[in-house]
Amino acid sequence: MKHSQQTIEIGGRPVGPGHRPFVIAEMSGNHNQSLERALAIVDAAADAGAHALKIQTYTADTMTLDVDRDDFRITDPNSLWAGQSLHKLYDQAHTPWDWHQPIFEHAAKRGMLAFSTPFDETAVEFLETLRVPCYKVASFENTDLPLIRRIAATGKPMIISTGMASVGELSETVAVAREAGCRDLVLLKCTSTYPASPEFSNVVTIPHMRELFDCQVGLSDHTMGVGVAVAAVALGATVVEKHFTLARADGGVDSSFSLEPAEMAALVTETSRAWEGLGHVSYGVQSAQEKKSLAFRRSLYVVRDLAAGEPLTADAVRAIRPGFGLAPKHQDAVIGRRARRDIKRGTPLAWDLLE
Repeated sequence: MKHSQQTIEIGGRPVGPGHRPFVIAEMSGNHNQSLERALAIVDAAADAGAHALKIQTYTADTMTLDVDRDDFRITDPNSLWAGQSLHKLYDQAHTPWDWHQPIFEHAAKRGMLAFSTPFDETAVEFLETLRVPCYKVASFENTDLPLIRRIAATGKPMIISTGMASVGELSETVAVAREAGCRDLVLLKCTSTYPASPEFSNVVTIPHMRELFDCQVGLSDHTMGVGVAVAAVALGATVVEKHFTLARADGGVDSSFSLEPAEMAALVTETSRAWEGLGHVSYGVQSAQEKKSLAFRRSLYVVRDLAAGEPLTADAVRAIRPGFGLAPKHQDAVIGRRARRDIKRGTPLAWDLLE
C-alpha cells in the first residue's frame, strides 16, 4: 500500500513540499528546572518565528533505574554528560508533568503548535489528556515497538527521528506504526551525537529515505548553525527540528548544542529562502523583472561613423552593452556588408541598416 508523500496536516498546519519548512524548536531540558524560564523560551521561540515547540515527557524513573553501577552511568569521556548517572541526568533534564499544560497553553496563545516526545506508555496516556496534535519519537526509542504501536494507535501524526536505526530497523518501525493506525508519518534524518558534526550529517540520505518509505522527511539537527538545515531543505526536507535555548551561556543539559533566539530566527528565514529557491525546472527569462535585464546583454553596435555604401569592417562593429542591436552571433555575417545609409557611432545594428 502506497502512502502519499504529499501534504499532511499537523494540528491544522499543512506540512509538505508545497509549503514552507515546518520548524520545531526543541526545549528539552533547557528550562533549567524553572517554569518561568520555560515560558520565556516559548516566547522567544514564537518571536523567532518557529512554528512549533516541543518538549519531552518522562521522569527519571520512567527512563531508567537509580542504580550506582557503570551500566547506569555515562562513561564516555567525550560526552557532554561524562561521569553522570543516567538517573540524575534525567531527573535534572525532565520537564515536570504539571508544567505541560501551562507550556502548551502559552504556546497556543503565541500561535505555535506544542507537542511532546513520550518515552513510555504512561507518558502517551498523559499527553492524550492534553490533546496534543502529534507525537515525536526520539531516535533512541525508535526501536521500542510497543511504544511505537501505542503512539500510532492514537491516530495522530508521528514524527520519528531515525538516529542510529538501520534500514531494516526503520522498515520494521514504519510497518508497525502504519499497521497500528498511523497515516501521517514524518521521518527525520538524525545523527545521535551531541553536538553533531556536519560531516556526519549525511543529509543526502533524505531523498533516499523519502522514496524508500514513501513519507514526509526532514531533519533533527544537532549541528551548530543553520547550514546543514538549509542543505536538508534543498534536498527535500519539509520539517526541521533544532534544540533551542535563551542563551548558551546560561548552561543546562542541552545548551551547548542549542540555538539562541537570533539563530533560530535565522534558521526560520534561511530554510524558508531555501524552499523558495527550489522552484521548478526553468530556463530562459524567469520573470517580468528579469525581462528588463535583457537590455544589458551584449549586442552589435556601430562604433564609428559609417557613410552610405561603406562596407562594415571589424573595427566598425563590436559586441557591447546594451542589448538593443543584433545578437553577437551575427558578427561574422555583417562584416563586409555595406551600409544602406549614413550610420552614426553608437547606433544599434539592425538588418535594415545594411544592403
